[in-house]
Parts: sequence; structure tokens; C-alpha cells
Amino acid sequence: MACRGVHFALTDEQRSQLLAIVESQGDVIGFIQEDIEEQWDTEWLCETDKAWDAIHRCLTDGTLSDDDSTPFHWCVLNGAQMYVGDDYIVSFVDASNVKQVSDAIAPLSESEFRVRYNAIDPQDYGMPLSDGDFEYTWSYFTALRDLFGRAANADRSVLFSVDQ
Repeated sequence: MACRGVHFALTDEQRSQLLAIVESQGDVIGFIQEDIEEQWDTEWLCETDKAWDAIHRCLTDGTLSDDDSTPFHWCVLNGAQMYVGDDYIVSFVDASNVKQVSDAIAPLSESEFRVRYNAIDPQDYGMPLSDGDFEYTWSYFTALRDLFGRAANADRSVLFSVDQ
């Protein structure tokens, strides 16, 4: 699979539907694909392509570990898990926590982000660190930071989805 990630800032209706589907152990992936992705509201989504991996590493301890729960961790992988399975990751940050994520990531400068990027273990990451990969990651991070800011201002929850 492609491992291309997307963050969606959900409407209240989408949030309610998602939580109801999770509660009833329904088809979360079907809902994401047939409802949320089908609408593809570009104002309220951010494609993070494969950069989500490095973004999460830069915001946390340099790994994909889910050992901690801070606003930095919630940004990509460590929100509430909405799906059980090996083929997708679906992570949810409720509107009440989106502002905390936005506030945590908003002040990160490019130079600070680069320091965090350079601290990633290339062996664990699975590829060498490079200026090109950093620019790719930084570009997607700034778009994601903007989405979290808009979502916080609009009191929206954020859902991250990636196929494995």
C-alpha cells in the first residue's frame, strides 16, 4: 500500500457519525472512504503524503513510539485510535484537544524543526536523512500546522488516516 497520510478537520456531523460507528464497531474505513474522502473538502484537509512519518518523529522522541501522550504526539499517530487492524492507522483528536496541538506546534521554527529532524535515527527511519527529505517534511508540516490552526479556530476535531 502507499502509506500516504491525510488529516481531515471534521464537521460536527462527521465527528458524531465517526464516534457512533466506532462505538458500534462499524466500518470506520468505509465511512472515511465513502463519506469523508468522497467530499474531499480541500479547505479542511491536509495531505501529508509519506511525510507524516518524519513529522511524527520530529514532534516526538524521534521514533514512531506511542509511549507518550502529549499534544505533539497527538498531531499524527497518538490521538484516540479509531480503527483496529494492521491495514490502516486512524487517529482522532477531538476538538477539545485540537487547540492544544495547534498551540504546541505553532511556534516551531524551521531551524528548530531541522534540529529535531537531524536527531532522527536514519536506521530506525529506514532511509538516510537529507536536505531534500527535510524540505519535503517541512513543507508538509507547515501545511499541517495551518490545518490545525484553522481547525482550532473553527472548533473542529481532526482525523488522521493512512493505509499501511
